[in-house]
Amino acid sequence: MRLFRSPFRFPPIGGRTLLPALAGASLFLSGLTTAGAATPPLQTAYTSQRVMNAVSVSDDGRVFVSFPYWGGGDTPGPAVAELDHDGSPRPYPDEKWNDWARTHDSDHAFVRVNAIRFGPDGRLWVVDSGEANVGGSPNPPEGAKAKLVVINIATGQVERTISLAAASTPHTYIDDLRFHGSTLFLTDAGDPGLVVVDMKTGQQRRVLEHARSTTDERPMYAEGHLLISNGRPARVHADQLEVSPDGTKLYFQPSSGPMWVAPTAALEDAGLSPDALEKQVRFFYDTPTTGGTAIDGDGNLYVSDTNRLRILRITPAGQATTLVADRRLVWADAMWIAHDGSLWIPAVQLNRTATFERDGKSHLQLPVAIYRMDLHLRPVR
Repeated sequence: MRLFRSPFRFPPIGGRTLLPALAGASLFLSGLTTAGAATPPLQTAYTSQRVMNAVSVSDDGRVFVSFPYWGGGDTPGPAVAELDHDGSPRPYPDEKWNDWARTHDSDHAFVRVNAIRFGPDGRLWVVDSGEANVGGSPNPPEGAKAKLVVINIATGQVERTISLAAASTPHTYIDDLRFHGSTLFLTDAGDPGLVVVDMKTGQQRRVLEHARSTTDERPMYAEGHLLISNGRPARVHADQLEVSPDGTKLYFQPSSGPMWVAPTAALEDAGLSPDALEKQVRFFYDTPTTGGTAIDGDGNLYVSDTNRLRILRITPAGQATTLVADRRLVWADAMWIAHDGSLWIPAVQLNRTATFERDGKSHLQLPVAIYRMDLHLRPVR
């Protein structure tokens, strides 16, 4: 079967063509940048027998994680949890919200959580993709729809839920979100496009549908291997996204890369035609297959390279260096920059789960871990 290849040509990374790396090769040395300068080492913050795919740390140091439905592992547990000081997960906000399998009350329970993060309002926002499968058959018509759940961590109460049914299609898989004033930007990894939600009016719009900037059109690699799903090269459409610190730009990409950038004002302009909007989108950087990103207060992007097991730091001008390369960074996913400037990195081994293995069996090497690096970055919300 022909691999999915992009019809567009992109500049190579670091002046050379991106090629698959050999997993576990000796070049994976923690604590070195491309320039050879010492950087803070990876510190193991938490480990788990279940896959944790996202982490968010509150300004008072509370740690929250999410457990995706595809994570495998032999231990049942919550979809969203707060970690105790010893790393024990406590269902958050309570057990009922984490017991959909029993209650099937999708309005008051998490179905398939894919992302969590703190918003500028200090609330914990949870992205629940509902009964959706990325890259598979159409979502069940009567199945639970995607939604956002907003939790006040001071009270432990769910303050708001936002249904995303109005912006969903039969193949939608809502993946992640970012904030810009009263606007929410979300990625659809199943049916390529972005979702723009106006929190003042409640209006939801799909933009850049099936555009080259939101569509996965080239092979994905991890640990030197082509990523396979359902017997075919895996496709994960619009996935990572970040808003620039000044709020003027949205960076976004399919999981396979490359990364694109568009003015937030254009994306928020409901009167702009699809063609006019697409003309505002610009190529930014030829990122490799990526699990997760973060952005600091100086506008530097942190991008995981799932093939070479490293984290790239890309400046607003599009200049990249290797922040850290380490064989433990197997599919580094949704990263978080905490209030103290540390970078938190979940290494979730997605490529080793049964969904993405050729033999359909899990090859996870438990436990998985969340790492942190004391980089003294400027956080931005």
